[in-house]
Amino acid sequence: MTVEANTTSVQLTDAAAVKVKTLLDQEGRDDLNLRVAVQPGGCSGLKYQLFFDDRAMDGDVINDFSGVKVVVDKMSVPYLSGAVVDFVDSIEKQGFTIDNPNAGGSCACGDSFH
Repeated sequence: MTVEANTTSVQLTDAAAVKVKTLLDQEGRDDLNLRVAVQPGGCSGLKYQLFFDDRAMDGDVINDFSGVKVVVDKMSVPYLSGAVVDFVDSIEKQGFTIDNPNAGGSCACGDSFH
């Protein structure tokens, strides 16, 4: 397992970190990390996955943001380098968003990219 914090890995905004902490507190769990991954699928070829995970896989990159650990598997790291996970709460939209400089294009839903 690798632990690092730099701008070449996934970043978590303060708003996203607060939301993740709130969700973990509601679950009563302090043993879970936020895993961000890229999987084949979606209408543009690749799709994002965000979920809570207590597993550790060989080659995981872990970053800590205000006490929230964000884990990225070694296969997803190149696709997510420099990506920013945010939490938006507005009239138009509520939920986590990913701003990814590596995405060549994305679909209208914003859940997949290429």
